[in-house]
Amino acid sequence: MRSLSYGRVIIILSLLLIVGGCSASRTVLVESEHAVKPELDTLVSAFKGDVGVYAKNLRTGEEVEINADDLFPTASMVKVPILLTLFQKIQNGDIDYDSTFIWSSDLVNYTDDGILSCFKDSSSISLSKIISLMITYSDNLASLWCQQLSGGGLEINRWLDANGFPQTRMNSRTPDRQDDWEIYGWGQTTPREMAGLLQLIHEQKAVSPWASEEMYRYLTRIYWDDEALSSVPRTVQVASKQGAVNASRSEVLLVNAPGDDYVFCVITNNQEDESWEENNAGFALLRDISALLWNAWGSASSTE
Repeated sequence: MRSLSYGRVIIILSLLLIVGGCSASRTVLVESEHAVKPELDTLVSAFKGDVGVYAKNLRTGEEVEINADDLFPTASMVKVPILLTLFQKIQNGDIDYDSTFIWSSDLVNYTDDGILSCFKDSSSISLSKIISLMITYSDNLASLWCQQLSGGGLEINRWLDANGFPQTRMNSRTPDRQDDWEIYGWGQTTPREMAGLLQLIHEQKAVSPWASEEMYRYLTRIYWDDEALSSVPRTVQVASKQGAVNASRSEVLLVNAPGDDYVFCVITNNQEDESWEENNAGFALLRDISALLWNAWGSASSTE
């Protein structure tokens, strides 16, 4: 047998080490990925109520889901479709992004104690501030105003249909959707579709690259950060929207993590616990699932 030169031996050993290292690294990753579903099942099985979960690692493509295509109430998460349709109007030139509007409580005919309710009638406010109130503070008066400016529920639902979201719908103040409103409230969606809306914006495929960037910036400035957001370190950028009514708690997040970027949506319904305390079972589930996904995919150590 012909002997190998010293140089060839070094090259072969180096290649073996590289291949072995990659294999070991992949083994660790696969084990980490497989650990997500059993732990998620454990969290959900202990919950007293209905739960839907969809999560996707945007680097590996791994998806984890529980009732991901079932319909749930959106609560305030419906403000994401409002945002998308409003920016379509802006992109089309139907509304000037630099517009200033005059506030009147008669505009939306709704009683609420949000920030906009403190404005005097005839106060002027820029469109960008109305949008900020809707997304950052989840102000319902600002949201109903934006719903009007976007063209109303029918226009929002047309946008959703045209862009591949057939299950997500605006119900409130939308013709022929009274029956759905009585079941789901303001809007309805699935965990998969709601997560998909954020992913579309993140990938700059929603309306236009410019519109996607503007919308993403709004979604990264969230005041309500006590639930799923609280399980992500404060130094990490997250685009998100939250929703809550008595029997349903929900949140959708796209996390720009040091490990892997990932998106997830958790929605509950028919909760036994309808309290509004910090330890509400729905709020606790949002925090626990967020922490699970952060440890599995988000932290730098999860991909080492």
